[in-house]
Amino acid sequence: MEFNIAVLGGDGIGPEVTEQGVRALEAVGRAFGHTFNLSYGDIGGISIDKHGIPLTDETRALLDSDDAVLFGAVGGPKWDSPDAKVRPEMGLLDMRAHMGVFANIRPVKVYPWLAESSVFKPEVIDGVDMVVVRELTGGLYYAEPRGRHETPNGIVAEDTMRYTEGEIERVLRVGFELARGRRKKLASVDKANVLECSRLWRAVATRLGEEYSDVELEHVLVDACAMQLIQKPTSYDVIVAENTFGDILSDEASMLAASMGLLPSASVAGVPVSGQRSGGLYEPIHGTAPDIAGKGIANPTGSILSVALLVRYSLGLTEEGAAIERAVDKVLESNVRTADLVTAGNAHVSTIEMGDLIVAAIESGN
Repeated sequence: MEFNIAVLGGDGIGPEVTEQGVRALEAVGRAFGHTFNLSYGDIGGISIDKHGIPLTDETRALLDSDDAVLFGAVGGPKWDSPDAKVRPEMGLLDMRAHMGVFANIRPVKVYPWLAESSVFKPEVIDGVDMVVVRELTGGLYYAEPRGRHETPNGIVAEDTMRYTEGEIERVLRVGFELARGRRKKLASVDKANVLECSRLWRAVATRLGEEYSDVELEHVLVDACAMQLIQKPTSYDVIVAENTFGDILSDEASMLAASMGLLPSASVAGVPVSGQRSGGLYEPIHGTAPDIAGKGIANPTGSILSVALLVRYSLGLTEEGAAIERAVDKVLESNVRTADLVTAGNAHVSTIEMGDLIVAAIESGN
């Protein structure tokens, strides 16, 4: 089969890890007889430097024409001035809105052979296997009014949190459907004791809970959820949260797995159905890590596992996605580590060397 994939490396370590994701994609193509036509574009800081804006019409055209998008990361100190009129993150927010990908799915899995790399006690993280679903195109990151302005009493800054019932329902439905295919437990996160948006969120979750009566629904305040993720993470199966809460909680949950560099994500416009084709945006959850960019020590695993989600959710290639995941399992189990995971007794490998090992595992049939 033949597919068209847009590759947007972005800034910092984004291009480095995305390159290894592409290599894994091409290895799957060789192993299973598929052809992946790759189109490359700029986004974020590199696009500002080249074109003056973080997302060009040419890159938007790639988003519209290809089957899926593999993305790295955007941003960095070079573009971080608080007075900047154009910022790299604007390109990412624009891309998400343009694609309509409202649900960001972030699996969090603890590998038993990485227990020594985690800051948590083994008995706390043993058996952790959850999915965080973050609403991606609403809330504080998008709603108006927003900005800064002068007043007689000094500068005032404002951001607006706004959600419609429909926006809340569609992302919660993704969570309920995922929970149905897992352990049938869903934690709906809000701040309903303070925020009006959260009261609407809880009302919609309660109504949908009656429709999904086979799924155990729990309402959790965001601060309580943050504590429970540390105290008893195995109690969670699927967590669904609005944009800001989901962003923070999923980064916190990544520490359970020992490193943010391990975790993938899929941003989709509906419930992903295994074996069926649909568009989507795929990226590791980490940022640009400018302090290690260009040193060849970034962990490409999150990008490679994002490719596994890409071929499964957007291209309908279920077995191919599983083959990538098995290859990652095999390499990590063999005691090979990138710099973010290395401890005494581990083999320390570079970004490219980790990619080499995973590609070899894919091609050998794991």
